[in-house]
Amino acid sequence: VQLQASGGGLVQPGGSLRLSCAASGFTLNPWSISWFRQVPGKEREAISCISGSDGHTNYIDSVRGRFTISRDNAKNTAHLQMNSLKPEDTAVYYCATGASCTMNSVGMDKWGKGTLVTVSS
Repeated sequence: VQLQASGGGLVQPGGSLRLSCAASGFTLNPWSISWFRQVPGKEREAISCISGSDGHTNYIDSVRGRFTISRDNAKNTAHLQMNSLKPEDTAVYYCATGASCTMNSVGMDKWGKGTLVTVSS
């Protein structure tokens, strides 16, 4: 039973990346899926969540309008499309599952290993 985040890399400011979160050993549906990010020396922050019940999405203000979270239950994966990336988006990104979208780490019961996103020219 595990989650695996992938798709990170080095991108120039203004560029795009698409992160994926793949589940193995369990089914993502009907769990909520959240994306978090963490910068060294700072706390991990929730940036987006998609519910399992109705697909409702949440975003923090700093990524709203630039990032899009989605899920593909048939493929047992979730994605985070990140556009108009900024240097301050540089972080290790993690996906996690939980019973509901709390927009914090409380209630997350499965975590994937992170994927590093570096936004730099």
